[in-house]
Amino acid sequence: MALTGTPGSGKSRVARELDPRWGAVEVGDVAVARGFGDRRRTYVRVDLRGLRRSLATAPAPGPLVLVGHLAHLLPVEGAIVLRCHPLVLRSRLTAAARGTPLERQENFVAEAIDLVAREARERQLPVWEIDTTRRTPRSVAREVERILSDRNSVRRRTIDWLADARVTAHLLDGAS
Repeated sequence: MALTGTPGSGKSRVARELDPRWGAVEVGDVAVARGFGDRRRTYVRVDLRGLRRSLATAPAPGPLVLVGHLAHLLPVEGAIVLRCHPLVLRSRLTAAARGTPLERQENFVAEAIDLVAREARERQLPVWEIDTTRRTPRSVAREVERILSDRNSVRRRTIDWLADARVTAHLLDGAS
């Protein structure tokens, strides 16, 4: 299963709150361990094609939750997409000094247009979206665990940030 979403949506924090039995592991760590990742100062450059082939031919034993904004592009059975209101997301990234202003704007747009969930759906994956905007990592982790425990009993929702006039206005005037 993929635990994915736009950078800043809370993936790593939520993964740390998951029960260890789910085997949550960062995509970058898996890529490095399998020889398809190059660790840089602040990130891991992943050979996505090579990692995809490696996981398809030699999957990890037991339950495994792949964590990262690329996780839904790997051979997984479904995607849990963490979502955060784009204006809050941008504030989180700015406060944490993550990325350049251009990268923060790109993440704002990616979140606003639902890029990650759309990519997962295009791959024919079942997708569960969780709004992390005003929630603690622990409460989100409990919802993720409910999905992992019984995928069929948890209703799938779609989040539409474009329905918020502030998000649409920001996209139309190109403000950063």
